[in-house]
Formats: sequence, C-alpha cells, structure tokens
Amino acid sequence: MNQPSIYIHKLIDNLTRSTVNFALYRQPWTDMPILVLQESGNTQIIDSLTDLNGQRGFLLAPFRRTEQHPIVLIRPTHVEHDWEAISETLTRLVQDRTDLIPTQTELPFSKTASFITQKASDKEWENYRQAFERFIAPLQQKQFQKLVLSRRTFLELPDGFSPLTSFINACNNYPRMMISLCHTPETGTWLGSTPEIILSGHGTQWHTVSLAGTMPMQGDVIPTDWSDKNIREQAFVSDYIRRTIKQFGNKITEKGPYPARAGQLVHLKTDFNFILKDASQVGNILYELHPTPAVCGLPKNETYEFINENEGYDRRYYAGIIGWLDPEEDTSLYVNLRCMNIEGKRSTLYAGGGILSSSTLESEWEETRQKLNTMLSIL
Repeated sequence: MNQPSIYIHKLIDNLTRSTVNFALYRQPWTDMPILVLQESGNTQIIDSLTDLNGQRGFLLAPFRRTEQHPIVLIRPTHVEHDWEAISETLTRLVQDRTDLIPTQTELPFSKTASFITQKASDKEWENYRQAFERFIAPLQQKQFQKLVLSRRTFLELPDGFSPLTSFINACNNYPRMMISLCHTPETGTWLGSTPEIILSGHGTQWHTVSLAGTMPMQGDVIPTDWSDKNIREQAFVSDYIRRTIKQFGNKITEKGPYPARAGQLVHLKTDFNFILKDASQVGNILYELHPTPAVCGLPKNETYEFINENEGYDRRYYAGIIGWLDPEEDTSLYVNLRCMNIEGKRSTLYAGGGILSSSTLESEWEETRQKLNTMLSIL
C-alpha cells in the first residue's frame, strides 16, 4: 500500500489522540484504504447486538459488553476510498479543528520497540499457567467440549511511534487479512489484523466462516499434517456455525475445511454461503453467532460465563466484532483478532487459542506467542 503525504500521515496519527470518531480499514486482497469519519457528536452506543437491526456504520463491539466497554457504532459523516479522497476530507476537517493540524513536517525516525523479541515476563507465564490449569480441569472432567484461553502482553512504544505507519506495515505484510485502525473516545485506539469473518454480505446473499486450528508455516510451505486436536477444534466451530445460520437462512453451501494462511500461521477454514431470509435482522444473527466457539467455547453460554470469571482479565474489544455494517449495500464484519490497544506510549497486545482436554500447556503457550508476533512484527 502506498503512503499518503506526510501532512495527512501526521494528521491521522493526531486523530488517534483526539475526540474525533474514525475508522481506517483495508479489506483483504486490496490496496484501497477506506476512511469512516464522524465529524461531530458522540458515537451511537448500542445496548445489544440485536439493536443493530437496520443500522449503518462502523461497528466495534467488545467480547463482553460492560458500562466501561460498550458496543459502539461510528455514524459516518464521510466514507472515503483511496488516499486522495481521504486527504481532501481530512484537509477540510482541520479548517475548523486547528488543534488537529500537525506541527511536524517530517515523520519521525521509525524505531522498533526495544524488547519486541524478548521473552514474556515470568509474571505473564505464571498467570497463563494458572489460568491453563483452571481451564483444563473442566475439560478433562467433560464439563465443556472446548474453551478458548487468551492472554495479553504489554509493550512500551518507542518515541515517535506512528499508528498509521503500523497500519500500513500490516497492509503490506498481511494481504489476506482485514486491517483496521479505529479510534473513539469510548473505546480508545485499536489496531488489528484479523483473518476471521463473522458475517458479510448484502441483500439476501451472505457469508460466514469457521476458522480454528493453528499451525505455523513451514517456510513457504502450507502444512498439511493436521493433528486430531486441530481437526476436532475446527469441527466444533463448524457445527455451531452450521446450526446457527440454519435458524436464519437457507440454501446453505459449504466449502472446506481447508488450510488458510494468515501471516506466518495457517488455520483450518470452512466457508458458509447462505440466503438470509430477512436482511433487516442482521443484528439477530450477530447476537446468536457472537461469540463463536472460535473465541469462546462449547457449550456457548456456559463457557462464556466461565471465561469471564476465570480468565483473569477483561478482554475488552479483543475477540469482539469490528467492521462495516450496511445490510442494504454491503456488510463486512470480522472477529477482532490479532489486535492491540494503544494508550499513549503503552500498547496491550492480545492472543488466544482453543483448549481441548488433550491440550498441553507448552503447546498452547507457543501458539499464543506465534499469534502475538503478528502484531509485534508491524511495530
């Protein structure tokens, strides 16, 4: 992806520290940046995913809705495609917002955070080890079929860190993923590279995926020797997706499972295409889909409560929903994976993995380490 002018580059960085609501994103296999900008007023706070029926805007929904982390819909004043159109809109915006005008005419020297390649702290490892023990016990007792255990790591960002530079790095490194940079005063700033669609389509034609199971790339070769654990994990998610969309649609077709690359990782993926009987009820299907077993577990309601009580921290918008919602024209909503929250000079990165009764602590920790590298590599 090409870069905008230095002036616009700095202006977008400034927006991540402002009261302006915006999202900048790029769809997979394109080089087209898309800006969703709300010039004034607050975002729309949504009480439930079902309230998204008939709505239009850029959505950021948390894994678990709380008063501190609401479901947010950016109400677009402008939706602009390509840097030229984005630049024109942002130039007009600062005519009335002189506080956003960049004071630097050159981008700072791009430095890498000093400990990106260092190992996780002993505290992070111990927190994960204890959480793994809490999660594996009910699985081995056959209380649950699957649980998803995640963790977070903290990173001090270097002087002159540019969110837009990292966004562009992600676009260039991960052509198969949806890349996003989203900021609102309610949610803070989130940067992500996600491979997982939760719902896309328009009119009556809709699509979702089952994405689970993880292996690293073997050089430039996509692995084919999937373990029984990976195959079972993906099958659990597929069964849930299949049952859910049958409630809302018909003429369902499936493709997969097949290996799908996401950066230096590969997942097992099944595509589901279906006819949605009533596009005005998109919020209802999102309510039933989220959170899918790919980020939660089975049975859904019981594992959802277990995770919130036993994981040891609030996921916030990690493993939530992010993307563009417009059922009449085009909807592209994703699970917010491989993401980071930027707060001043500190960033919080998130990653998780599916746990079955046969899982081992070391292999699951390694999977989260590889997933964290997706974001670490673009800083």
